[in-house]
Amino acid sequence: ESAELTKYAANGMLATRISFMNQLALLADKVGADINQVKQGITSDRRIGKYFLNAGIGYGGSCFPKDVKALIHTGKEFNNSMTLFEEVDRINDRQRDWFVEKVLKYYGNSIKGKRIGIWGLSFKPETDDIRHAPSIDIIKKLLISGAKIVAYDPVASANVKEIYGDAIFFANKAGDVLKNSDALLILTEWKEFLSCNLKGFSRLKDRVVFDGRNCFNPVKMIESGIRYFTVGRNSLAKDFDMSFVHGFAKKENICAE
Repeated sequence: ESAELTKYAANGMLATRISFMNQLALLADKVGADINQVKQGITSDRRIGKYFLNAGIGYGGSCFPKDVKALIHTGKEFNNSMTLFEEVDRINDRQRDWFVEKVLKYYGNSIKGKRIGIWGLSFKPETDDIRHAPSIDIIKKLLISGAKIVAYDPVASANVKEIYGDAIFFANKAGDVLKNSDALLILTEWKEFLSCNLKGFSRLKDRVVFDGRNCFNPVKMIESGIRYFTVGRNSLAKDFDMSFVHGFAKKENICAE
């Protein structure tokens, strides 16, 4: 019993850290803060540490969602309500809704016929795993709203095609998404995307990027003429000088082809 609960507790703790940061990120935008600076501040406290505190569009995969729900279910089974984990689960689901609402709001609540490009389909980089991936829910909501989807992922496209078939178009390269889309959504922070030269984004018809993983420097994006929406970093002023979240590659890559 202790071993089983330990496994649930470990993943429950990590999921809680992610939902904690995601909820804080929404508040950061409201009050004019930068969630990356907030993260830098709190992680300087060695009691907190730096892991699993990146704001984004929520956790996925097989372990976190399953084990959080297992804790909730076990609590009910033993008449011991696990309200904290119920909220962790709700925040995670809500984060995906919030992201789609951001896109809809930008387009005046009408994206029918819009070509929405997507970079990243797996729930995290370096895997083709799409179990509980944010991309699955987000694509569904976009299709319901009448959008046309052009998606690219280095390894996970085949798995998503099994779900959506011909309902969405799968590009062979990241650059092809930019050439054939009105707007871009970044849903997985693959290294291939992080080193993209910002010139590539000018190929988007509407020159707008919705970044669910905070991959780029908002200031640089704005200076490049790109409308750039992030998670918890939207209040940064144009003249606010700060380094890239993940670093910026000087070498141009496929994105600018």
